[in-house]
Amino acid sequence: MLLQGRKALVTGASSGIGRATAERLGQEGASVCVNYYSDKEADDAQAVVRSVERSGGTGLAIRADVGDEDAVVAMVSQAADRLGGLDLLVNNAGIEKQIPLLEMSEKDWSAVIRTNLTGAFLCLREAAKVMAGAGHGVVVNMSSVHEFIPWPGFAHYCATKGGLKLLMQTAARELAPKGIRVCNIAPGAIATPINQFVLDDPEAKHAVESEIPLGRMGQPEEIAAAVAWAGSDQAGYVTGTTIVVDGGMSLYPKFV
Repeated sequence: MLLQGRKALVTGASSGIGRATAERLGQEGASVCVNYYSDKEADDAQAVVRSVERSGGTGLAIRADVGDEDAVVAMVSQAADRLGGLDLLVNNAGIEKQIPLLEMSEKDWSAVIRTNLTGAFLCLREAAKVMAGAGHGVVVNMSSVHEFIPWPGFAHYCATKGGLKLLMQTAARELAPKGIRVCNIAPGAIATPINQFVLDDPEAKHAVESEIPLGRMGQPEEIAAAVAWAGSDQAGYVTGTTIVVDGGMSLYPKFV
């Protein structure tokens, strides 16, 4: 087990990549705090907790809006108290909504920035305080190939992922002396609920897959495997970088 005895917090963990990640961390021996956003996600979050517990670790679910500073402070404190510390943060919570740039309102822009970038900052800051006290820890941010590939209709989303890249790199420089590693995982096209609009449209799905050298969309479990490795001692010399997991999508000529 890569993460035996570790204590992890995964944000946005009731579905998709977050759920697969929380479950994989449990399978690798970690105890996991499963963060979720709203009451309608509570049952799914509890299902993830049960999965972690079946693997032998402690699981707990905490509802919190990662864009709310007070909620994040309380969540990290509760997670550390209940789990007996915090070794690994997976900043996974994120939202996206396709809106042409010239039609994008400030409200549209701010909603995505608040969750994807401000939320990641707040969780990183609070978790790193706990880790610094212990002298060790790992932060893994869920970025995207869109931290370097433009995506028309998603200017706000791309801005958050580009910002997350330099947040990660700067945090890695600052926190390394405290024994804390920080890195990003950048998924390509993954078959998750957030991409259901593509999965439900055969033409759109074909168009996406035609840009992926491996010829298919990835699965959440493949991203979760990368997170588990990045959070483990096997990646002990990895910090300040983005690990791309995209089936070769970023090799496609128009992205190079």
